[in-house]
Amino acid sequence: MSRPLRAGILAALAALVLDQASKLWLLYVFELGRRGAVQVTPFFDLVLAWNVGISFGWFQNDSWIAQAILTAVKAAAVIALAIWMAWSRTMLATIALGLIIGGAIGNAIDRFAYGAVVDFALFHVEIAGKTFNWYVFNVADVAIVAGVAALLYDSFLGVPAAKAP
Repeated sequence: MSRPLRAGILAALAALVLDQASKLWLLYVFELGRRGAVQVTPFFDLVLAWNVGISFGWFQNDSWIAQAILTAVKAAAVIALAIWMAWSRTMLATIALGLIIGGAIGNAIDRFAYGAVVDFALFHVEIAGKTFNWYVFNVADVAIVAGVAALLYDSFLGVPAAKAP
């Protein structure tokens, strides 16, 4: 196994473990569901949200068929990303793909275990007396977004490909 692939697998495992550990702790130790919204800072709260849709809560549907289709699409995406990761040529892209895979698996575990993804982080800001909220998210979502950002960086600003003769 190559060094970059090992790093990608470790990134996937780290994202998955951090995601699941944070969710389990917030659900069963901190008991976020019982506490309700918990203000951490003036701009960040912990809240419990069950997302039965896809990213950003789009396509909210809690039917068994919709969840099965969503799970099948995620499984296919994880397999495709794993193949891409195995063939990746740069360390950054390999780690980025690992983060995306770990995040996707973390959210898939939630779907299987709870029928919805556990989201808990809420950033908000008040401007002129009006509160603006970001979407509620979790550690898996952060890993996915960081992975996509790193892939974009690597694609556009990373090491240029060798020129053909």
